Amino acid sequence: MIDRRTELAGNLAAVKERIASACAAAGRERDEVTLIVVTKTYPASDVRMLHELGVRHVAENRDQDAAPKAAACTDLSLHWHFVGQLQTNKVRSVASYADVVQSVDRLKLVSALSAAAVRAERELGCLIQVALDAESGRQGDRGGVAPDGIEELAAAVADSPGLRLDGLMTVAPLAGPYASRQQAAFERLMELSSGLRGAHPAANMVSAGMSADLEQAVAAGATHVRVGTAVLGVRPRLG
Repeated sequence: MIDRRTELAGNLAAVKERIASACAAAGRERDEVTLIVVTKTYPASDVRMLHELGVRHVAENRDQDAAPKAAACTDLSLHWHFVGQLQTNKVRSVASYADVVQSVDRLKLVSALSAAAVRAERELGCLIQVALDAESGRQGDRGGVAPDGIEELAAAVADSPGLRLDGLMTVAPLAGPYASRQQAAFERLMELSSGLRGAHPAANMVSAGMSADLEQAVAAGATHVRVGTAVLGVRPRLG
C-alpha cells in the first residue's frame, strides 16, 4: 500500500504541473496563480503532510470540521480559506481561524463577519461569491449573489471594520447559460472583477476553478484555484 505522504506528494506534483502548463499555454507567469488545497473531510494529519510538502493555502467548507483542524495546526504557517456557505451562527468561530472568507453573499453576513473580526481583533479578507446562474436580486443554489448584487456587497465589506475586500469567487454553475461552459463562466467572472477593481483597485483576487476545470480558470485569468480531489484523492471521509 502506497505511503500517504508519497501519495500526496505525487498528486501535488501533478497538480502543480497542470497549473504550470496552463499558465504557459495562457502566456502567464506561474507565480500569478496560487494553489489552494481544499482539505475538507480530510484529517489534520493530511494538512500537516501538505505543509511539509510546501502547501501554504488550505480551504475548508464546514466550520465543524475546520475549527478543530485549524486548532490542531496552529503551529504551522498556513493561510486558511473558508469556502462554504456560511451561516451567521458560525461566524464567530470562523473568524477565529480563517484568514479569508470566500463565500460572502449577503449583507447580514457582512455585518456578522465585521462584528466577529473586531471582537477577535483580526482582519478578515473577504471575497464576494458570485452566482452566475442566479437571476437579478437572487442567490444561487450553491450560494453566491447575482452579478448585479456585487457592487452593494463590495461597498459594505469595504466600509466594515475588521474586513478587507479582496475580490471575487465563483463555482462553475450547473445550470443556466454557463452550464458546462466553464471557461466562459470564468471569463465572465474576470469581466466582473475588472468592474470591481474600478471602484476597489486592491480587490484583485479571483478565485475560480477546481480539480476538473483549473485549466479553464487559469486560461481565463484566475489568480487562485481551489483543488481538493486531485491532490487528496478519494478516500474514507471524516465523520
